[in-house]
Amino acid sequence: MKNSNQILDSRFSGLLLESMAGGVFTLDENGIITTWNPSMERITGYTADEAVGEKCEMLNFNQCFKKSCPSGVSECGIFEQGAVDSKKCMLRHKNGYDVPVLKSARLVLDESGTVNGIVETVTDLTELQKTRQKMEEAERRLGEIHRLDNIIGKSHAMQEIFYSIRVAAASDATVLIQGESGTGKELVAGAIHYNGQRKDMPFITVNCSALSESLLESELFGHIKGAFTSAIRDRVGRFEEAESGTIFLDEVGETSPFIQVKLLRVLQEREIERVGESKKRKIDIRIITATNKDLYSLVREGNFREDIYYRLKVFPITIPPLRNRKEDIPLLASHFITTQNKKTGKQISGISQAAMRILMDYPWQGNVRELENAIEHAFVLCSEGQIDIFDLPVEIRQMEYRPSFQKNISPSSPPLRQKKKITREFLLELLDECDWNKAEVARRVGVSRTAIWKYMKKWNIPLQKE
Repeated sequence: MKNSNQILDSRFSGLLLESMAGGVFTLDENGIITTWNPSMERITGYTADEAVGEKCEMLNFNQCFKKSCPSGVSECGIFEQGAVDSKKCMLRHKNGYDVPVLKSARLVLDESGTVNGIVETVTDLTELQKTRQKMEEAERRLGEIHRLDNIIGKSHAMQEIFYSIRVAAASDATVLIQGESGTGKELVAGAIHYNGQRKDMPFITVNCSALSESLLESELFGHIKGAFTSAIRDRVGRFEEAESGTIFLDEVGETSPFIQVKLLRVLQEREIERVGESKKRKIDIRIITATNKDLYSLVREGNFREDIYYRLKVFPITIPPLRNRKEDIPLLASHFITTQNKKTGKQISGISQAAMRILMDYPWQGNVRELENAIEHAFVLCSEGQIDIFDLPVEIRQMEYRPSFQKNISPSSPPLRQKKKITREFLLELLDECDWNKAEVARRVGVSRTAIWKYMKKWNIPLQKE
């Protein structure tokens, strides 16, 4: 008769098995299943009533000690090896499909060394496998985004950029990408990584202007538990996360002198120290940086270290602003229209000639990003056909009224007028100023040339100067 301790131990063991998230089952020395916890029911589809009393072959593991599931327990290598740890394999679900699992097993021996049975644990890897597949798919899509042919441009300036990307991708040199905001510096950095030897390894991006000095230090280098008040556990930094891959430091010109000193060590020695730790950790990474500032001017002003500047610009790439490669605007606009058509389900065919004229004349201080936003804005207003003038953002079609545009006007240009209501007298005045060029009048007013013709017809103004 069992004593009270044995009864308590039995109840405790039963509760423990029932509460475990992983599958656990036991077999006797003959390979007959004796216990089967609820998690095994979930993983295999077999209830405890169906499993207990059956042989373990019912699970049809595809790997048992480097061979398929044996026909009997006498053939099982567990008796020779005594244990199996964390073996990835598949078991056959009751409904006929395979389930990826992590399997471990142990012999249960009594005090004399006699085998009393076997305990096996099974961890369902289905969700982990799905997550891994999603990550691989996301990585594949990221690689497609950064393909070289996704950087749009046919101008001579962009052809030089393409050549620089190919050359940089073939080496492991540190690259400094310079260009105004919105020119696509991160896209170029990604193209260098995904066309290089490290393409299958991580591509880590850090915006150096988005964090304070202390937060940026922890973000880049990581920290150990207790390094500061909120450091409740060890944390791996972005440099370590980029191991064997590439780290892209955007807006590196915004870093403080303290961070610059720490970056210099990374550039020189390829080693880091986590915050609060004196241990040096070697890293194997490629470093690509970008800035919208003139770093050399910052060096001369004493705001950026000269030694780190020369280590960053081993291979510099300067992306031209959109206003210096306007022949790329129609190609870029067409690309963004295609993208928005897929995104919205619309069928916009293109851009009207009048709207394209405005896009070509606009200075694009926000560069490619501003053009992309303008096309997205136009898709909100335009439901079919072509994008026309009044589908564009008002600041683009009425650019001559913006004070910031004044600096782009040469001294010989006609003075810009304050926006006012179009009247017959005002229109006649503009026609005289523009030598009766209706397209120029339309551009200054911010309307279509057709609208100017309608005004002229309404007020009986001749199409040509009399």
